[in-house]
Amino acid sequence: MSLVDPEATYEDTILPDHVGEVYRGREGLARAVERWLEVWDELTLELEQIIGTGDRLVSVHRSRGKMRYTGMEFEGPLAYAWTFRNGKVIHLKSFFSKQEALEAVGLRE
Repeated sequence: MSLVDPEATYEDTILPDHVGEVYRGREGLARAVERWLEVWDELTLELEQIIGTGDRLVSVHRSRGKMRYTGMEFEGPLAYAWTFRNGKVIHLKSFFSKQEALEAVGLRE
């Protein structure tokens, strides 16, 4: 959390019951992670690529998981758009699509 600005925001566009929610600050980000993990019995995120330099980056991941209550399994891409200021994360947003994440921070591959 030391790399997260105290006023940072996180937006989740992946989990249906989180879409449109904005989590604020370090405590908000921790709460979002807890809420995100509560639906999974197993979850693995593998970093595949980082695109960009400076204050705007996109991280691309392969995710695999098994849902806690349904046993349904999921495998697919995830991407995060990161915005930094003074070396700290000020905004983070999740996407299913690398292209959407790139557009969110004004990058091209």
